[in-house]
Amino acid sequence: MSQTPPPQNQPYPGHTGEMAPEPRDEMRDYVGRALLDGKKALITGGDSGIGRAVAVAFAKEGADVAIAYLTEHEDAAHTRKLVEQAGRRCVLLPGDLADRAHCSSVVEQAVSELGGLDVLVNNVAYQAPVSGLEELDDEQWEHTFAVNIHSYYRVTKAALAHLREGAAIVNTSSINGLRGNKSLIDYAATKGAINAFTYSMAQNLVERGIRVNAVAPGPVWTPLIPATMPEEKVEKFGKQVPMGRAADPDEIAPSYVFFASNRLSSYYTGEVLAPIGGRDAAG
Repeated sequence: MSQTPPPQNQPYPGHTGEMAPEPRDEMRDYVGRALLDGKKALITGGDSGIGRAVAVAFAKEGADVAIAYLTEHEDAAHTRKLVEQAGRRCVLLPGDLADRAHCSSVVEQAVSELGGLDVLVNNVAYQAPVSGLEELDDEQWEHTFAVNIHSYYRVTKAALAHLREGAAIVNTSSINGLRGNKSLIDYAATKGAINAFTYSMAQNLVERGIRVNAVAPGPVWTPLIPATMPEEKVEKFGKQVPMGRAADPDEIAPSYVFFASNRLSSYYTGEVLAPIGGRDAAG
């Protein structure tokens, strides 16, 4: 993203086509090397943003993909078109991953449609800034946890029945899970939980030959930003990092390819990779 965005907002969960500027999330210049040839991947939150870029990158590396998303049907259809243009299959799985039953359902549908499962990307997320803890009510706290960490637990648990030796799980964390965020209290708490979940599951699954890692990006220009932040914060989004800008999803997706590919990362498990534009992850 070459510049900071103008003030803007839109209803949650947000749509790519209404963003100014539109994010680079189609991996147009990306050239695959068959790193995931024949693999089958499920990506939650795969309709837009980082999820879309990962879906297209995986397809260009030879994987068929299933994408779980909420209600952004237009964005999801565009992602499917991009995956199909790369010569791979794309299965669309709409529904609310805050719902316990839907988490296992998307896994079973993905396995049924794709014929198996080799890579799981837990990426779906919800956030809503608050001025302080007094403003953060029980409903928002519980919804943020339901989407951001409970779905990771439930989808992963359902997927384990299908993942075999050589499989990979990649979780989306955030710089906020490493450093905290004064206005994203519940969101940051879930991202910290995702890091701990990643470390724990990596240890738990290492003897089964399943690798578990996480990507913890800094600011990334996705539909979630104008859909959840006030206009004045959108206008400043990304300025705080040393690079002076937010990332585009295209710049983050290769990290997921790295962790998904045994050829690239067979000795990596329990790692949190933080593409954060030069910022100090520790503070």
